[in-house]
Amino acid sequence: MKTGLLLCFTSLFFFSYGQTGSEIYLFDLKIADGQVIISNGKNITNHKGYDNQPFFHPSRPIIYYSSFDDSSRSDIRYYNYETKETKNLTTTHEREYSPTVTPDGRFISCILQRDNGAQDLVRYPIEGGKPEVLVWHLKVGYHAWVGEKKVFLYVLDDSIHTSLHNYEVSTNIDTVIAENIGRSLQPIPAEEALSYVQKLVNKQNVIKRYVIATGVSSPIIFTVPGQDFFCWTQANPADQKKFLLAGDGSKLFFSQDYSATEFKDKVWTPMVVEGNSSMLKGVSRLAVSADNTKLAVVVNE
Repeated sequence: MKTGLLLCFTSLFFFSYGQTGSEIYLFDLKIADGQVIISNGKNITNHKGYDNQPFFHPSRPIIYYSSFDDSSRSDIRYYNYETKETKNLTTTHEREYSPTVTPDGRFISCILQRDNGAQDLVRYPIEGGKPEVLVWHLKVGYHAWVGEKKVFLYVLDDSIHTSLHNYEVSTNIDTVIAENIGRSLQPIPAEEALSYVQKLVNKQNVIKRYVIATGVSSPIIFTVPGQDFFCWTQANPADQKKFLLAGDGSKLFFSQDYSATEFKDKVWTPMVVEGNSSMLKGVSRLAVSADNTKLAVVVNE
């Protein structure tokens, strides 16, 4: 483990300006009798081009996402699934990715890609306004908050190498905790912990749990083969049980997080899709609402 003040890395990697076209579908979600069931999938973006990286507001019926404008520059938009209205949070010359509601609920943090290739972590007031730069010395690809002062960063060290950083916002102390990781960084519900994908050479990749108190990572489950996107359902208040969700491009799967089960023995089970499933093509990112009643699924256009 390496700990120290912020280091400056240079990289040739950028978010692709030619992102493939994608749409976000919103499904009703139900968890019952050990099954995960989705239904009533609706296209909530219906917009030619890139619409991706959905994130649910924790208490409002809103999904934030990144969307390309006519000049292929990404802005943050949000969709209210009660009023069916879509609005822009940002309309800028630069590019915003990975919108995330901060733990205090006051801001939307995101990756701001500049024309000079920098990829900074910034935050916008949640009702709109000018951004505040939080991390500028690292080329940040993705991020996830665990608590108000600790943010985990997927950092692009160069064109092929990535690393996972545990970054303290108040002190600028930066700790590298893993290398060669996947693109999903997910806080684990009801835990002070982060989950991420550890890529392995010539082996199936593994989703790991990093516990903040101990600084130790341990395996949870092998990924769906060839995939590195996943998300969590919220923990059941009665027993704290929760599910991992993932896709393989055309199907959706779940796995219950039984801590007593050896990770090598855990399996992925197909979700039940009620009604039309023809839109499930090129499935990538997933997100679950805070009340476990909605699932956002990114698919190919």
